[in-house]
Amino acid sequence: MDVEIKTANEHHLQFAEDICQLMEQAAQQRGTGIAKRSPEYIKAKMMEGKAIIATKEGHLAGFCYIETWSHHKYVANSGLIVHPDHRGTGLGKRIKKAVFNLSKEKYPGAKIFGITTSLAVMKINSDLGYKPVTFSELTTDEKFWSGCKSCKNYDILTRTERSHCLCTGMLYDPMKAKPSRKVRDKELRWQRFKRFVMLHGLKAKRKMRAGLKVKMF
Repeated sequence: MDVEIKTANEHHLQFAEDICQLMEQAAQQRGTGIAKRSPEYIKAKMMEGKAIIATKEGHLAGFCYIETWSHHKYVANSGLIVHPDHRGTGLGKRIKKAVFNLSKEKYPGAKIFGITTSLAVMKINSDLGYKPVTFSELTTDEKFWSGCKSCKNYDILTRTERSHCLCTGMLYDPMKAKPSRKVRDKELRWQRFKRFVMLHGLKAKRKMRAGLKVKMF
């Protein structure tokens, strides 16, 4: 049975405690901070439809949730965790893609961002269209940055007046995002078709003026 990935709901509230424990373990292993969250906070995200959960045979496999800042102008995909039994399988990438698509669906005009020290997460973000940016290009919402207080490197962030830290800031701006090759090819075909129709119409008008028979397509 494959891992099932879906938008979390009330049926997944039972996993809140396990999710918080996995987040804390991941933060300790990395030596940096995933912002600590309470089971109540995780449950709220599930009930709001702002989280992606992965399960297999009724057991937790992975999780990630959505946070909004600056009046929904910025969206963060936070707290990505994968159970040790499923690491190295590509599950993290699948969860990240699912929560990324959910973010675009719920907040189509928002900039999606994240800060991380994980090279694996940076690679996933890059594949999704994120670009590395300075912290000044991210949200200025104080509530977001206060979430970094649980990280042992928070003093670096404060000493540099929030200009940089060990984390790398990454941002997806929908206004600057390049369309995929598939989308570009579709758009090119449409442009060619419109040019064809326009040219055919001009030729047809000339023939009609000249009293010639027009061949329709």
